[in-house]
Amino acid sequence: MNIGIVCYPTFGGSGVVATELGIGLAKKGYKIHFITYSQPTRLDFFNENLFYHEVNIRSYPLFKFPPYELALASKMVDVVKYEKLDLLHVHYAIPHASAAVLAKQILKDQGIEIPVITTLHGTDITLVGKDPSYEPVVTYSINQSDGVTSVSEDLKKDTYKHFNIRREIEVIPNFIDLEKFKKQRKEHFKTAICPNGEKLIVHTSNFRKVKRIDDVVKVFHKIQEQIPARLLLVGDGPERSHIETLCRDLGIYDEVRFLGKLEAVQEVLSVADLFLMPSEKESFGLSALEAMACEVPLVTSDAGGIPELNLHGVTGFVSPIGDVEDMTKNALHILKDENLPTFKTNALKRAKDFDITNILPQYEAYYEKVVAEMKAKATV
Repeated sequence: MNIGIVCYPTFGGSGVVATELGIGLAKKGYKIHFITYSQPTRLDFFNENLFYHEVNIRSYPLFKFPPYELALASKMVDVVKYEKLDLLHVHYAIPHASAAVLAKQILKDQGIEIPVITTLHGTDITLVGKDPSYEPVVTYSINQSDGVTSVSEDLKKDTYKHFNIRREIEVIPNFIDLEKFKKQRKEHFKTAICPNGEKLIVHTSNFRKVKRIDDVVKVFHKIQEQIPARLLLVGDGPERSHIETLCRDLGIYDEVRFLGKLEAVQEVLSVADLFLMPSEKESFGLSALEAMACEVPLVTSDAGGIPELNLHGVTGFVSPIGDVEDMTKNALHILKDENLPTFKTNALKRAKDFDITNILPQYEAYYEKVVAEMKAKATV
């Protein structure tokens, strides 16, 4: 099968999942064509079945903002025609689904039928998509897609709740490649950060308000009052300066390290004892899954799809959003020497449920179903 994948080429969860999906499919013999404005971050090696098509966005004095959606739709038309694609799979509804639907209509006018699958990832529904400026287009684009998937049951429910969706949504969860993302031997790194055997807490995010990094710092502060501990913050974003100030105000700045954006985040997770994710919104929690793959238990909020991943009392604990006291209590329970090994074992065991080898066949089956349905309609 010849498949076009449209995604954001950044570190965000939707772009990472789309890229890893394409790489996984290419390894199985599918020809994968990425269509986006720059090469996806994790698409950094040669494979005879992987292709990249750049969307060129030209700026004219007439336009205050370059019309990316139109340029993307035109590029999709071009790639479908000349690469003879069998399917377009677009990740993140805005603006990829609407551009794909437009491309589909243009191609149909030229006698070419191409099925479109839209995968919903989270903020394209829970945040941006609800904006009145976008909602009618998002609703129309989802309904005009030939297949729709979401990364969690919670996101599926949220989509039906806030949008007038007439299509069936298939839940196919996010995944991880456990051959690549796993615990590494980095004892020297742990010794350098925690020379006296302190417990190591980690949080990774894009440092936006919705991630509630204030709560990460407050929970760590309370942990550190009772046991020796260190905190590593991976990522960057608009909340960083505020968080640095909070750490100073609480007198814990020396116990916290800001590592910025890291590609090899598994090197940090490999030495962690606990991962904190107190998010206000989280459709799945891909960074939490990455932590579990490195044998790190979780203390999370109950936002969105997180409870579908983090099994309460097994892989970690789930607390109400903003409940710093409960998160602290749960963290201290996990970090006890007699409890930590069991939680680490359970975290990895749960991560294996989401290994790409388990999830990839679900996408393959869905592709075949959607393509078969379009062929059946064409023969009627």
